Amino acid sequence: MTDTTSVPNGWVCLYPQVSSVTEDSSLTKDSSVIEDNRTTSQTVTMSLDNRGLAYADGFFTTMGVIDGLILWSDYHYQRLVSHAETLQLNINSEELLAVLQLYAQQLEQGMLKLIVTRAAQNVRGYGYAPSTNGSDCEIWLKATAMRVSTALQLSLPDGNLVPIQPNASAICLSSQIACLPPSLAGIKSLNRLDNVLASGELQQIKAEPLAAKLAVTLGEGLLRDMSGQWVEGTMSNVFYQLAEAPLLESKTASSIHKDNENYLTTGQWYTPSMAQSGVTGVMRQVIIDALSTTQYPVIIRSLQDEDLPKLTQLFFCNALRGIMPMSSLTLLSGEVVDFRSF
Repeated sequence: MTDTTSVPNGWVCLYPQVSSVTEDSSLTKDSSVIEDNRTTSQTVTMSLDNRGLAYADGFFTTMGVIDGLILWSDYHYQRLVSHAETLQLNINSEELLAVLQLYAQQLEQGMLKLIVTRAAQNVRGYGYAPSTNGSDCEIWLKATAMRVSTALQLSLPDGNLVPIQPNASAICLSSQIACLPPSLAGIKSLNRLDNVLASGELQQIKAEPLAAKLAVTLGEGLLRDMSGQWVEGTMSNVFYQLAEAPLLESKTASSIHKDNENYLTTGQWYTPSMAQSGVTGVMRQVIIDALSTTQYPVIIRSLQDEDLPKLTQLFFCNALRGIMPMSSLTLLSGEVVDFRSF
């Protein structure tokens, strides 16, 4: 069992630090950050003036930890860099990642959730100062000891291993997510109200007596944006295959999934664009990169209503759970599209 006595309980504020470990209150690569936050975390509170609470002015990322290492740390680093640039926040991403890795070493196995918000401003309303004060931020971290499933893993073409979950079923939800301006599309911002409501709809479906049989295997819900395109899951990105898509000549539909290695490398995978809605997930990019040099690189393609009956394969993915293959998709009409079993 993972020893969590050395990991701070609850949320800790990485920046600005309330302690005197460093005089300039900057992020430090010294492990004393963890010791200090453990002793002060009980007294650290978030102000009600925090702009993350008031305006969702910030972003977050969730990282899996196995054997003291952050999974896909390079991709999480790129998220820190890109999101800070987009939201005009001053973050030393390299230093922050080093501190996160210290927490990962202490945690050994579990989850790190990082929240970055813009610091409280003296400017009235939504605005922020056109100076360095406007780009100041607060950085919060929660470390949670938990089992990260690695019982079944899939080998990517680039040699990396990714967890793959047992088959589940999916359902199309009536909830829709917002279309955003290009500068904000794909960002994992703190404004996730559309996903909150969609997740609530999914839980309600699971709780309905008539759906008791479906609820046993129901793993995720497929979401449209306001333009009507199917974009992602409630907590994940989505990849799919179509009936008319090519398959490798050496494989047939009946033999595609006899081993894990064939799952991603047989046939053409598509994933919806994040140009106007959705979150550009870490695992989504991992898979796109891993398949980029194969015979069938991932194609960015919208998923429309008329495509759904033609689906032959579908999976969701995120950085914590890896790949979540689906055995069926229930459409809004009630029709069920069955996929090849994995």
